[in-house]
Amino acid sequence: MKNFLLNTLENSKKYTLDVAVAMPEDGYNSKVTSDTWSFGDLLSHIAYGIEWWEHNYIKGIKKDWAPPVTKTSKKEVMDYLAAAYGGLTETIAASHVNDEIVKGFFMTLDHITHHRGQAVIHLRKHGIVPPEYVF
Repeated sequence: MKNFLLNTLENSKKYTLDVAVAMPEDGYNSKVTSDTWSFGDLLSHIAYGIEWWEHNYIKGIKKDWAPPVTKTSKKEVMDYLAAAYGGLTETIAASHVNDEIVKGFFMTLDHITHHRGQAVIHLRKHGIVPPEYVF
């Protein structure tokens, strides 16, 4: 089961970073509509969400919802995403996988997938064909 979770997480990381790479730097501040997050805000939210879900539902450590200030550059956002995925990968790799960890893992993955779908809409708005999803 652990290998399945790690492979699934690596797939999610790769696709999320591919989506992040596809958007040019100047698109990171763009919004689909005025009342939505910018592309950079959205990806920063994914990264923070990974950390928050990991702490609360995989490690079982209470962490209040207190996102940091959104990263502003493409590099900062991508580094933040990579670090968040890296932390979760380390946690899963070091864990004795049980039902609670599996449940927390899939809740985290669902959150990522939900918001990554929104990021794909941002790409489409810019006339960018999203990277192919491979599972």
